[in-house]
Amino acid sequence: MFTGLVQNVGKVSSISKNTEGILLTVESSEIAKNVKVDDSVSINGACQTVVSFSDSTFTVQAVQTTLEKTNFKNLARGSSVNLELALRLSDRLGGHLVQGHVNGVGEILNWKKLGNNYELDFKIPSSLMRYVVEEGSITLNGISLTVSALNRENCRGTVSVIPHTWDNTTFKTCSKGDGLNIEVDILAKYVENLLFHGGKTDKYVKEQPQSKITESWLKSQGFWE
Repeated sequence: MFTGLVQNVGKVSSISKNTEGILLTVESSEIAKNVKVDDSVSINGACQTVVSFSDSTFTVQAVQTTLEKTNFKNLARGSSVNLELALRLSDRLGGHLVQGHVNGVGEILNWKKLGNNYELDFKIPSSLMRYVVEEGSITLNGISLTVSALNRENCRGTVSVIPHTWDNTTFKTCSKGDGLNIEVDILAKYVENLLFHGGKTDKYVKEQPQSKITESWLKSQGFWE
């Protein structure tokens, strides 16, 4: 489990293809000195397991599923990546609960500079739109952010990026058209599961129950602008 607060920006030092996918080695003395084999590290928001390490690098085995579901397939030697060590139970939860399970890949549509802040417009896969709400949490390339605006019709979202986040993540090297690893708030998925599947415990029942809570009902109760 992670928080979405990036601790260090590493650099890909090597990528080696193998039967399982790729062996990805990342240079970051800050992270390498704090890991051991079998530890979890978030790389651009994807939870990976350390298989070896040195004083300044660590290596993970990224499997085929990871390559298919994330922007790892676009990484190359020299690419910068956002890094975060797994959350300790004694740590402060400064961002939000992040699993490191990438749900889909979005796309950077536009950057806008507003004073010292930046505004990021991005494309969201249509299958994930139902889990995203204004002022809710979302993880982009491993960074915990708050959704400031949504355009549901066009599957677009907007987040604000403060100067500290800009200076201490890979955002400053990202360009229009780049892919974004997206993880939605896990709470939304649990709510969906309870609403649509919580009433049935019989695994042989083929018909899935329909929730009485609909978009029109939410609007009528004042929960939707």
